[in-house]
Amino acid sequence: MQENTTISNSTSFTLTSKVKDYFQLIKFTLSFMVVFSTVVSYLLAPNVRFDLLQVLLLFAGGMLITGSANAINQVLEKNTDALMKRTARRPVASGRMSVTEATVFAVIAGALGVFIMWYWFNMESALIGLLSLFLYGFIYTPLKKINSIAVLVGAFPGALPCLIGWVAGFYDTPIVWTGGLILFGIQFLWQFPHFWAIAWVAHKDYTAAGFKLLPSDKGPTKFTALQTIMYSAMMIPVGVLPYYFNMSGIVSMWIVLACNLAMLLLSIRLYIKMDVGSARRVMFGSYFYLMIVLLSLYANKIG
Repeated sequence: MQENTTISNSTSFTLTSKVKDYFQLIKFTLSFMVVFSTVVSYLLAPNVRFDLLQVLLLFAGGMLITGSANAINQVLEKNTDALMKRTARRPVASGRMSVTEATVFAVIAGALGVFIMWYWFNMESALIGLLSLFLYGFIYTPLKKINSIAVLVGAFPGALPCLIGWVAGFYDTPIVWTGGLILFGIQFLWQFPHFWAIAWVAHKDYTAAGFKLLPSDKGPTKFTALQTIMYSAMMIPVGVLPYYFNMSGIVSMWIVLACNLAMLLLSIRLYIKMDVGSARRVMFGSYFYLMIVLLSLYANKIG
C-alpha cells in the first residue's frame, strides 16, 4: 500500500514538473500578454460581438502559435540561455527537456495554431500568424547576436498579433485593414521603450550571452534613453488615430493620451536619472500601458 502511494506521488510530481516545463517553454506569461492583444483587437473589429466560443478558439490558436515561436526561440538559444541567470532554469537550457521534444512540440503547436486560425476564422489571419512565427523564431532570434537592429525586426512579429486579431474579426465579411494597421502601429511603437527598458535592466546578463539589444554598443547610455523618449513621443499622435478613424470614442482617446504622456514622462525620467530603477519603472509602466490602452479602446468601441 505504501509502495503504491509512493509511486502515485512520484507520478504526480513528474506530471506537475512536466506541465511546469511546458509553461516555461511557451513563456506562458509573455504569451498570455501577446494573445490578450490579439483577442482585444479581434473584439475591436466592427460588427464583432463577444462570443465565448470564438474568443476561446482565438485564444487557443494565438497561444499555440506564440508558444511555438517561443519554443523555437529556446531551442535555438539553448546554449545562450544557459549563460544567463534569468534563463538558465528554462527546460531546454537546463537539460530537463531535450531539443527533439521541444522541436516536436513547436512544429505540432505551430501547425495546430495556424489551422485553427484558418478553419475557424480566415486564411489571412492564419498566414499573418505563420509570418509572425517565422519572423520571431528564425529571423529575430538569431539576429539578436549580430546587431541591435534585431529589436526593430522583432517589433514586427511583436505587433502582428494585433493585426491577426483584427483580421480574424472579418471571417465572414471583406477585410477593412485600417483599424488593424492602427492597432499594429500602437503596439509596434510601444515595444521600443518596453524592450529597451528590459535590456537596460538585464544588460549584464545580455552582454554575457553576447546579445546586442541596446541602440548603443556602449550599453545603457544617454543615447539609449533618448531613443526611448523618441519612440514614446511617437506613440502620442498614433494613439489619437483610433478616435480619428471612428474606432473608439473620445473618452478612450483621453485615456490613451494620458497613458502616452505617462510613458513619455517615465522615459524622460530615465534620461535624467540614468539608473536601473528608472528603467524598471519604464518596463513595468509599459505592461500597464498596453492593458489599459487596449481595454479602454474596447470599452469605448464604436460600431
